[in-house]
Amino acid sequence: MFAYYLELALRSLKRSPGLTALMVLAIGFGVAASMTSWSVFRAVSGDPIPWKSSKLFVPQIDMWGPNGRSPDGEPPNAMDYTDAVALMRDHRAKRQSAMYQISPSIVPTDASKHPLNVSGHAVYGEFFPMLDVPFQYGRGWSSSDDANRAQVVVISSKLNQKLFGGVDSVGRIVNVEGRDYRVVGVLDHWNPQPRFYDVVNSGGFSTTDADVFLPFQTAIQADITNDGNTNCNAVPDEPGFVGLQHSPCAWIAFMAELDDAAAVTAYRAYLDGYAKDQQSAGRFRWAPNNRLRDVPAWLENQHVVPSDTKVSLLVALGLLLVCLVNTVGLLLAKFLRRSSEIGVRRALGAPRAAIYTQFLVEAGIVGAAGGVLGLLLTGAGVASVGWVLPRDIASLARIDVSLLVLTLLVAVVATMLAGLYPTYRASRVQPAWQLKSN
Repeated sequence: MFAYYLELALRSLKRSPGLTALMVLAIGFGVAASMTSWSVFRAVSGDPIPWKSSKLFVPQIDMWGPNGRSPDGEPPNAMDYTDAVALMRDHRAKRQSAMYQISPSIVPTDASKHPLNVSGHAVYGEFFPMLDVPFQYGRGWSSSDDANRAQVVVISSKLNQKLFGGVDSVGRIVNVEGRDYRVVGVLDHWNPQPRFYDVVNSGGFSTTDADVFLPFQTAIQADITNDGNTNCNAVPDEPGFVGLQHSPCAWIAFMAELDDAAAVTAYRAYLDGYAKDQQSAGRFRWAPNNRLRDVPAWLENQHVVPSDTKVSLLVALGLLLVCLVNTVGLLLAKFLRRSSEIGVRRALGAPRAAIYTQFLVEAGIVGAAGGVLGLLLTGAGVASVGWVLPRDIASLARIDVSLLVLTLLVAVVATMLAGLYPTYRASRVQPAWQLKSN
């Protein structure tokens, strides 16, 4: 029977090609707008490490007091050097790492080549297992390397390709800012978006891979300066990088791994105890005002998902709704225009269920055609989002199998839902009235 209804639907659509094209265009444009916006929103609002995000926490310590807090009472979103080092020394988490952004120069061994300016981070060795960072060759460094300020480095596969042709370079030497560092690991491709571990500097998104990771205290000793954001509530007493380390300026990101609720409770108590100790020592003159958020809560607190993408998604969904309302009107006009045909079929014994099926199949065909058009327009839309959104965000929008399937599914389901009322009205046609009028 389905083949019969399919044939009837195709004949009906061919009889009014202009109306059919109008409905297909409405569905195609509405679906394409919503799916393009959804692809961007999905990319920027996704969980960057879903298997572990509930165990990774960002602590915040209020080292500025009431005068330095945001209007909602939030402490700084980064730490100063004193607090970051103290938390690393006390080490109350399963794994943890302080980190800051660096942009050193790499001097190739080939004297004919120019130095490379790269970006990266100074971190502790626990950074890599804590964030499940993938390695192509080797591994990260050990805790003893951190303590001994070892001259070691982890590089990205991209930098490894430039310097060593992509071969296993573990044990090779890389010159960073005039000092030799031994390569202990080469990362596999790793650039999570949002960049959850360094929201303070990246804003959550960055198309630039981190090419170099150095031990935190090794980088401090080598005077590799901070290249990220620095927020101060007062001018440092001393100049330069050393003055920054001795100041209460916030410039160091921090992340801790806590396995369960008990560990989270204990770590919160530790942060409050630490702040009270600082208060007793005279460094803080206010009550503890700390925060401890897991990755999803941290990303939400930092407003990582741009408001532009939320507004665009709502506008696109509104456009889809308008297109569906228009489709309802067009289908209603098309179906009721065939009232005499429906009356004859009902007089010959066709049940209402048959009328429902016939017209829903017709609506489904319109939806499928609109979905195919929507796929083409979605592809064009995804390729063009860079015109209206920042490049770092626009580059995250991608077409994949799930988006293609969802586009078709939304088009067909939405059109069939739009066809419910016109189909209901068509099925209520009274055969006697139609036969009498004819």
